[in-house]
Amino acid sequence: MTVRTDGSGAITRRSFTLGAFGTSAALMLAACGGGSATPSTSSAAAGSASSAAPSTSTTLTLWVDAERAPALKSIAAKFKEDKGIEVKLVVKDFAAVRDDFITQAPTGKGPDMLVGPHDWLGKMVQNGVVAPMQLGDKASLFAEASVQAMTYDGQVYGLPYAIENIALLRNTALVAEPNETFDEVVAAGQKAVADGKAKYAFLVGLDPKQGDPYHLYPLQTSFGAPVFEQRPDGSYDPSQLTLASDGGLKFAQKLADWGDKGEKIFNSNITGDIAKEKFLAGESPYYLTGPWNVPAVAEKGIKFAVDPLPKAAEGDAQPFIGVNGFFISAKSKNTLAATEFVVNYLSLEDAQDALFKVGGRPPALTASFDKAATDEVVKAFGEIGAAGVPMPAVPAMDAVWADWGGTQLNLIKGKEADPAAAWKKMAANIEKKIKA
Repeated sequence: MTVRTDGSGAITRRSFTLGAFGTSAALMLAACGGGSATPSTSSAAAGSASSAAPSTSTTLTLWVDAERAPALKSIAAKFKEDKGIEVKLVVKDFAAVRDDFITQAPTGKGPDMLVGPHDWLGKMVQNGVVAPMQLGDKASLFAEASVQAMTYDGQVYGLPYAIENIALLRNTALVAEPNETFDEVVAAGQKAVADGKAKYAFLVGLDPKQGDPYHLYPLQTSFGAPVFEQRPDGSYDPSQLTLASDGGLKFAQKLADWGDKGEKIFNSNITGDIAKEKFLAGESPYYLTGPWNVPAVAEKGIKFAVDPLPKAAEGDAQPFIGVNGFFISAKSKNTLAATEFVVNYLSLEDAQDALFKVGGRPPALTASFDKAATDEVVKAFGEIGAAGVPMPAVPAMDAVWADWGGTQLNLIKGKEADPAAAWKKMAANIEKKIKA
């Protein structure tokens, strides 16, 4: 799906860092769907825990960031009214919250619940600090990919509430129509440069030390080179690293071809901030990014389209998707009450609508997404994400990102005489670290 905008719309910005979600303040979406933050009894069917939590004087603690706390106040108040249980919202710095939770939960000082991205799961399950969760019939109310992301070793551990992924932004004043393949995108960008309309054919921000495997993953998957094999249930098998497949070796060569000493489609000197700056200045028709950078584009008045991710080879271009959700501590002394709040209250449309209004991320709850998707930009990102795959939550990812990104960057810089050999060496190093 390609979506155009005249530059007057808005969507929430989000700071993305691999393995952690930022705490940047959100901008309100101009045309978002939604409703009252107070849940109605008809918003969702009651789950198996609906009668499990009697009215008590119990107090639950939920670790949350400053952005999402306001959206949860009303649902917490409703829970207290219904169940007599207070939910204390403790605002935390999410740069360190996962590690703080892993450290504090076993001592009894951690929260009963916390909010965070699904790719924390591997570490949290490995450390025994997060409890399995039974969603029952409620699972069918959410986007399948979001529940899959919250599943680890066949067990659901979180209630999803938002999904996000990247897409291709196109300046329609520079390139009027969408293109299906990456070669066509590059050709259109190069023509814009040759015609004097643009300075860069294509923009994607690269970390000066680790490249960007996250943003480049759709191009890599198009070559049939996922990072790990996926089991039938969609989970990843960390013992089956597939980076060094034939497709991976072809992708490695392409990174060199597209890099600093080749076609210069990727520029190792263009960081994330610079890529954003150049696109806002109208210096490129294309920008590979996520919804967190759309507000600045809209506010600049740029006429833009949200295009599907282009295929670089024969396969589909599948982005990583990130899913935000709620987890319950395995060390909580109030598991039944926490389960009642998470499964039967945070799953309500009104709760998920409120979270969307403050965060702008496409809701995981299908009914809430359908309302939010009246905004065409939200709809476009959501439909692109539906074809994506969850970012791996396995603990082994800590051993993957650095080598993967570093090798990508060296290939783009033209530092590797034999791209295939460098890619194989990278895969071998990662396998050693995983097995260590």
